[in-house]
Amino acid sequence: MAEHTGENRIILQGGVAAPPAFSHRNHGVDYYTIPLRVPRLSGAEDLVNLISADPDPALWKPEGWVEIEGEVRSYNNRTGVGSRLVITVLVRAARPTRPGEGENHLMLSGALCKPPVRRRTPLGREICDLLLAVNRPYGRADYLPCIAWGSLAVLCGGMKVGDHLRLEGRLQSRQYRKVVDGQETTRTAYEVSVMNLLPPLGEEEVPGV
Repeated sequence: MAEHTGENRIILQGGVAAPPAFSHRNHGVDYYTIPLRVPRLSGAEDLVNLISADPDPALWKPEGWVEIEGEVRSYNNRTGVGSRLVITVLVRAARPTRPGEGENHLMLSGALCKPPVRRRTPLGREICDLLLAVNRPYGRADYLPCIAWGSLAVLCGGMKVGDHLRLEGRLQSRQYRKVVDGQETTRTAYEVSVMNLLPPLGEEEVPGV
């Protein structure tokens, strides 16, 4: 039987925040990390860490704008420094583009691997935290934290571990403070903001709020 691979596609447009820095070598290929600033309509921005194989320095100049297609990846940081769950974007294709409003469009499908956690903001708005396991080939998976709001949070809160979920959203970053060895540090966390729940192809989508 063929192994089911989850859907994992992201398109980003933004400005290069720093030149490529060597990350690691795998099967003889050098991989580099590149921070990308992706504007939001609100005027804020998300800082997304890209991973690219042998990137072209001419494309990845600081302050230059690029459009990339890729996949969201996760791994556990066992060094004890920084966030435990590290989220990056593996670049599959990249091209130069003109500065603009930015783009951040993500399609995911996978299975819930923890019970949804439903809560309310101080102003009473519904929120639901999810952890989605998105399968890769060869028995591997990416574990991606997701957050839904409003009526989508109510729908997601009724799901169970193992339920399949297909969604459209965006990869966003947020900063938080944590005390480590008596000192307060600022860290960056990543999560998928759910915009729509997507049923099997050919059926009507569930609109976001």
